Amino acid sequence: MPFSSLTDPADLARAYAALEAVWSEVKSTIPEQEHDKERRRIAYLVAGFAPIALDEEDLKQNVLLHIRQDALA
Repeated sequence: MPFSSLTDPADLARAYAALEAVWSEVKSTIPEQEHDKERRRIAYLVAGFAPIALDEEDLKQNVLLHIRQDALA
């Protein structure tokens, strides 16, 4: 479970909101057969960046930046 390390309810809510926000931005760029795998990968990225994020928007932007950098590599 990607968010199992998050114990604070506020952090958990922020992580779920950021996951939905990131997913809504990238979903259309991902082949449908890869949706489940990619959404899970994004959830793990959100969980990893959550402890260092200033707020939900910062969390979203950090994950999107990582995804975009990954796509260029």
